[in-house]
Parts: sequence; C-alpha cells; structure tokens
Amino acid sequence: MPATDLLTIDRLNVYYAESHILRDVSLTVPEHKVACLMGRNGAGKTTLLKSVMGLLPARSGQVQFAGENITTRCPDERARRGMGYVPQGREIFPTLTVQENLVLGLLAAKQPKNGIPDEIFHLFPILKTMLKRRGGDLSGGQQQQLALARAMLSHPRLLLLDEPTEGIQPSIIDEIEDVITRIKEQKAVSILLVEQYLEFAWRLADFYYIMEKGSIVAHGTTEELSEEVAHRHLAI
Repeated sequence: MPATDLLTIDRLNVYYAESHILRDVSLTVPEHKVACLMGRNGAGKTTLLKSVMGLLPARSGQVQFAGENITTRCPDERARRGMGYVPQGREIFPTLTVQENLVLGLLAAKQPKNGIPDEIFHLFPILKTMLKRRGGDLSGGQQQQLALARAMLSHPRLLLLDEPTEGIQPSIIDEIEDVITRIKEQKAVSILLVEQYLEFAWRLADFYYIMEKGSIVAHGTTEELSEEVAHRHLAI
C-alpha cells in the first residue's frame, strides 16, 4: 500500500517584500519517510521551510498537513498540530542550561509531562551528561543534538531540519546521521531535510527535490538521483 502524504505543498509562491522567492513550488512528504530538499545557496530552501512552518506568509498556493489546509495558520498552531522545526544555526538558548532548553521543548507538547522522557536520552545520550551546562558552552555538534532533542520533545509528526550537518565535524555528522536513522526507523515521524552534503542525503532520504532560483527543477527517489543530475544542479 502506498504511503499517505503527510505534507503537501501545492504551487506555493512566497515573496520578501516585492522579491519573488518561491515560484509555484510543489512537493510532498509521505508518512514516515524522509524527503531531502537540495540546491545551491540562495535557491530558496530555507525560505520554503520557514513558509511550511508559518514563519513567512504565502502570497498564493497552499500548504496541507495531514489533509488539512494550514496555509493561513500561525506557527504555534502548526506546532500544536505536529510540526517540529530545527532551524539553520540551531537557535538554542545559549544562556539556559541543557535541561532548561529541553523543558522549553516540553511546552510545545500536546500533553506536557513533568519530566524529560527517557527515550530522549536513548536518542541523545550525550545530553544526559550535560544537563547543567549552558547551551552556549556546547560544541556545534552538541548544540545540534540539543536542538533536535528539543524538537522531538513536542512529539512531532513532521520534522523540518535545515542543514543539520552545517559546520559540524565528520565524526559528529555520523552521530547525527545515526540519530536521524533511528528516528526514521521508529516509523512515527516524517522528515523534510534541507541538506548540502550529498552523501548524507543519499544515505538517509527516500525522496529528493532540487531547487534552483525558487523553483523545483528535479525530483524523484534518491535511488534515481544520478551523479549527472547532482553535478548539473548542485555543483558550484
């Protein structure tokens, strides 16, 4: 049985002032699958994630989530419906401790709990040893894991991940890949992943979309993504 689409973006147009950034963008993310959005810097990838999360308004087109039109819904409503967002640069609270950052993630849950559930520390064991450390004192890779953990605490149905490997050393990239793989294997969360690191995307994603100048110019399963297509659209 084919997977049901959890996220459907249909002919989305988004502007910054009068600059047309996203141009008739359409894509889908099926239930319990990973879709990777790729493209050169400035192609519109981050703008698309922000638009899905409701941080930027659509001029036209539609965003559907779990069969509901959420195009005009505000970000907190989208979060309550099951969207989690890990932005580029992670945006943790540097002066708060790891534990305090995680507690903030609980506030977005439909049924907030009194404590951080053990499954978070099964996914991110390094964080359990750093609960009293300030977020700003963590390495880039540790901050990325904290941002992912905070998003997972809201029990999302869809995770929006904006370049989780950016600025992170290779050994930590492997750890982040392992975490995302385990999230995927739980078959409870769909992921829309923005990623520049092609090999990372190949290993994790079920589907790919490539953007150029605000438009989708290629898409398919990652098995179908050839070196020729990747070089043509992604090489600098």
